[in-house]
Amino acid sequence: MAAGKIIRNPKDITSLYRSLSQFPSLTGVSIGPEVTTQYGGKYSNIYTEWAQRDLDRSEQVKFCRQYIIFHDNNAVVYAGACGNGSEIKGELLSRESPSGALKAVLRQTKNTKGDDTQFLEVWDKNRKVKSINLTALDKHGKVYEDEQFGCLSWSHSESHLLYIAEKKRPKAKSFFEASAGDPAGGADEEEDGAAKAVKGDQFVLHEDWGEGLVNKSVPVLCVLDIESSNISVLEGIPEDVSPGQAFWSPDDTGVVFVGWWHSPFRVGLKYCANRRSALFFVDLTGGKCETLSSDTSAVFSPRLSPDKCRIVYLTCDVFGPHQQCCQLLMYDWYTKATSTVVDIVPKSSDGHFEGIYTSQLASFCWSADSQRVIVDTPLRSQQSLYVVDTMSRSLTPLHSKESSPGSWKLMAIDRDLLVVTFSSPNCPPTVKVGFLPSAGKEEEIRWVSLEEENPIAEISWSYKTHKPPKEQENAQFPGLDFESIFLRPQSATLEEKVPLVVFPHGGPHSIFVSEWMLFPAVLCKMGFAVLLVNYRGSLGFGQDSVQSLTGRVGDQDVKDVQTAVLQVLQEEPIDPQKVVLCGGSHGGFLSSHLIGQYPDFYKACIMRNPVINIPAMVGSTDIPDWCHVESGFKYSYQSVPDAVRWSEMLNKSPIVHISKVKTPVLLMLGEEDRRVPNTQGLEYYKALRAHGVTARLLWYPGNNHSLAKVDAESDGFMNIALWILKHLNP
Repeated sequence: MAAGKIIRNPKDITSLYRSLSQFPSLTGVSIGPEVTTQYGGKYSNIYTEWAQRDLDRSEQVKFCRQYIIFHDNNAVVYAGACGNGSEIKGELLSRESPSGALKAVLRQTKNTKGDDTQFLEVWDKNRKVKSINLTALDKHGKVYEDEQFGCLSWSHSESHLLYIAEKKRPKAKSFFEASAGDPAGGADEEEDGAAKAVKGDQFVLHEDWGEGLVNKSVPVLCVLDIESSNISVLEGIPEDVSPGQAFWSPDDTGVVFVGWWHSPFRVGLKYCANRRSALFFVDLTGGKCETLSSDTSAVFSPRLSPDKCRIVYLTCDVFGPHQQCCQLLMYDWYTKATSTVVDIVPKSSDGHFEGIYTSQLASFCWSADSQRVIVDTPLRSQQSLYVVDTMSRSLTPLHSKESSPGSWKLMAIDRDLLVVTFSSPNCPPTVKVGFLPSAGKEEEIRWVSLEEENPIAEISWSYKTHKPPKEQENAQFPGLDFESIFLRPQSATLEEKVPLVVFPHGGPHSIFVSEWMLFPAVLCKMGFAVLLVNYRGSLGFGQDSVQSLTGRVGDQDVKDVQTAVLQVLQEEPIDPQKVVLCGGSHGGFLSSHLIGQYPDFYKACIMRNPVINIPAMVGSTDIPDWCHVESGFKYSYQSVPDAVRWSEMLNKSPIVHISKVKTPVLLMLGEEDRRVPNTQGLEYYKALRAHGVTARLLWYPGNNHSLAKVDAESDGFMNIALWILKHLNP
């Protein structure tokens, strides 16, 4: 791209998007057993799974690649790939046994009628020794493969497999459907094979767990006896609890799991860590089920230590912000004592640690000595690795001094061999390995890349720190600052003023970290500067920052975005007449507020599934608590808004500013969005047209809140790019 030139040709934009969308993301890692050669050297195989967009097939494809690591005295001697990657077909879950001798695979295929069929397979080295047709057995419904509930856990003896599936429901029939012995169809129930067919239950609502967990209603714990191929559904789980994230107890006599209460009714669980839950243990010998943690908190992501003595898990308050600062707790299996390893951080005193903000620890996160735990969590605007000593409660960053700026995520650790993924706004994901140094020397770690890095030379980026003006300080939480991540085309000279695309993130309690992101990278390569704003309320800045926004949405967050934009206009060569907005969910909420509160500032706006009218969303979203909490009210299952609460919710909604809007708006809505129902965007689209504002609406069938299907995502980007180009140069 020539200096100062914006790519405008749709064909060139398509080519650029296709090129950058080919960089895959690492989704899973398994570290094989340590092998000693006849010459005394040691090596381990690393199995990796990746996901990549395939634009021609309009799907995410999954592939695997293996690496070999030669090491000596906890130092990597050689690391490299074994052959090329190969596509994986139909695998939903896979897990190697503790010894590495066996591998379990959950596979889904289509039968001759086109229906989904699920198989549970056991592999021994290079042959499949078991293949059990779970669908044909009909012991339960579909197996859960999601991160929220799903698991595939080997017993320590490697004789049993544990997984989660939907509970089998009785068949339902019409009152008027004739049956054997009753041609008039009058009986209430009848025997239908081994199951009863219940008349009149055809249209009963079965509540599910909401956005991203549709049709996941009543999970059950299931166990496969590998020798006999017998599958049993465990009993003894409380009827008002949904089990998930399960694993075998240290002695294989029972199962430890997280249970989420689903009474009086289910609320959305995906991206909502703050749901009442507890750590449970069900004893298979006696059928007794007991809680191992508090039953008044939110509990998630338990991980058993290698010596099978301790379990660490995360916990936070119920309701309040959906994502917030968590505690890391530890349960001693033998003393039954629970202790706090890492507490909530209201506000960092030194800027080196702001608390833990994650809903998923890595599947394997313990050091070999069962004393230290590795966590990755946002530290302001980057994802950082930390070593937590569970005995001393000390916390140490796990980056070498020569580490590149960017974000790090732990994928696995075994025998102190760490596998992590690293990326930055101008560097697609790459895999690195290193051995965990001894306690106190963590910063001496040396990372070795398994692949060549592919930095995008045409993109430069930096962090920006912002302070709100004195009149915008939060009296209850004073002294808070916030950040943004700024990308600009490397080819643009300091004298050239380039257009700016502003992204406020969703949530609102989430964060942009300095990692590889497709849309900002393509826009930057097209010639735009990009600003990703982490306003007050974002994760990674302390719990005070999270709490500061509740009750102040539509005001504090809106002003923070505008403050960040104005600061960047002063510091960088940006054309102030060519600033546009792009935001999804709460980012769409902020975008619609910004064009209403600053009607002459932004030249174009794109919103993906935006929140527009908070009171109108209360009865239709899977997260009604969000509407109450972010408007400044406490939520309970019995909460019914009164006139005061309705009024406050409406006043915080962007729809109240509709009469001032002038900016052309592109709306993108998912037909199956359960989080922010598409009626929100439809209301705004009609209101814009009624007020004579240029508006276009894109409707994506089969897509939910994320609009993440490959065809919707790629179409969405092209429409975003062309909308911006059209309205910056009318």
